[in-house]
Formats: sequence, structure tokens, C-alpha cells
Amino acid sequence: MQQDLVNKVKNNPKYQELISKRGRFAWILSILVCIIYYGFILVIAFNRELLGTPLSEGAVTTIGIPIGVLVILSSFILTGIYVWRANTTFDELTKQIKQEVK
Repeated sequence: MQQDLVNKVKNNPKYQELISKRGRFAWILSILVCIIYYGFILVIAFNRELLGTPLSEGAVTTIGIPIGVLVILSSFILTGIYVWRANTTFDELTKQIKQEVK
């Protein structure tokens, strides 16, 4: 009985759509996070002077501080985007799959 249910779900076209959309979206967000984080690290490694530039004449705070904060905030924002999409598109597809399989 359980294997029957698993096969019904796996063969459902909406399940295939869910897997495809969720996977593609997760990869896009993962690539964005990698670009942001590795980009920041590469700037630190190869252009320290840029991040060490003061925000204004005589200021102690450098450009690197707000950029570092933006890197961290970008993770929260991208996580929020994923949660929003999961709670709308992905949950709706999951609900439809459950109704069709019953």
C-alpha cells in the first residue's frame, strides 16, 4: 500500500513540476550566495585597498564595513525570498498533489 502511494506521487506531473521548480530555484539562490560571499573574499584577497578606503575624509570606518554588513543582510534577504516562495508556490503545489493522490 505504501509503495503504491509513493509511485502515485512520483508519477504525478505536478510532483515533477514541484521538484523541477524547487531545485532550479534553490540552485539559483545558492549560486547567488556563492557569488556574493566568494566575491567579497576575492575583493579582500586581491583589492584590500578598496575595502580599506575610509567612507569620508578623516573617518575611521571604511567601505568594507557597510559592504560586509550587506553581505550578511543579503543572506537574510535571500532566505526570506526562499521562505516566501516555499510558502506560496511550493506549498500550493504540494497541496494540489496531496488532493490528487487521495
